[in-house]
Amino acid sequence: MRQVNFSEQSLHEFQKLAMEEQLRLMESIGRISEEDLQDPSGDFSCFRRDGYLLYRYRSERWRVYFERREDGSLFCHYVLPEHSLSDFILRFKLPVSEAMMLEQHSSFWKYWDSLRKEKNTEEAPEEEKEEN
Repeated sequence: MRQVNFSEQSLHEFQKLAMEEQLRLMESIGRISEEDLQDPSGDFSCFRRDGYLLYRYRSERWRVYFERREDGSLFCHYVLPEHSLSDFILRFKLPVSEAMMLEQHSSFWKYWDSLRKEKNTEEAPEEEKEEN
């Protein structure tokens, strides 16, 4: 089992989880092998960001971004929900701090819902035409 340390953000997200989910996630992170890090595939990927080699690990409904330290320990920078805007922005190297502010802002979600409703309204007449 590896030593795992958490940034403020990742610890804050981790502490929001139910105890059972915390234990499953910690067990999952602790089982990360050297082979997983040497040849990332499947649930693992890696990329360079701000001078760090960051790994992305998919575990159930969470995405864990971490780096391997020289002593072999893991430092978790981010723990993010799957399919979240923050996860998308981090993967595509957009500014994380702006992403987190945007995701937390309620007007963003109202705007997002309006786009979905608008798209559904536009698609409905076309579907009706196809049925006739």
